[in-house]
Amino acid sequence: MGRPATKPKKLKDGFYLEIRNKGSKTGGVKLYRDSRAQMLRTIKEYERSKDIVILGESVNGKWVNEEPVLHVVND
Repeated sequence: MGRPATKPKKLKDGFYLEIRNKGSKTGGVKLYRDSRAQMLRTIKEYERSKDIVILGESVNGKWVNEEPVLHVVND
């Protein structure tokens, strides 16, 4: 069997989003996109029916920004 891994996973360089049902505080799906343009296309695709949290950009395994941003659409 062996021991479970204790080392945290390395993040790929790119942009991370969390997509979840409107009004939900937990239980989202985390998505990874290579470029800002791909991230913006994904936001456009899901903004009508889901809440989108932009987790941020990862470079060399570290976050560029400190806090996630909730993407809000005014209907």
